[in-house]
Amino acid sequence: GPVAETFRVIQGAVTEEIVRSTGGVFQFELSGDGGGIWYIDLKTEGGSAGFGKPPVTADVVMSMSSADFVKMFT
Repeated sequence: GPVAETFRVIQGAVTEEIVRSTGGVFQFELSGDGGGIWYIDLKTEGGSAGFGKPPVTADVVMSMSSADFVKMFT
């Protein structure tokens, strides 16, 4: 779905430079189609993004609809 595709694109865009300059972990609690807990880890070496809880404690937790999440990243 659109949420999974958005996270796939984000994962492909994560670089060491982005991880070094950001240094944060973002958790998204999404409602609606494709919802659930998703994360973007821009703190751990290599960075990552995907479904489930982040590998380390989130610095920021955002709750929103999956539709708003997709709009935010497109």
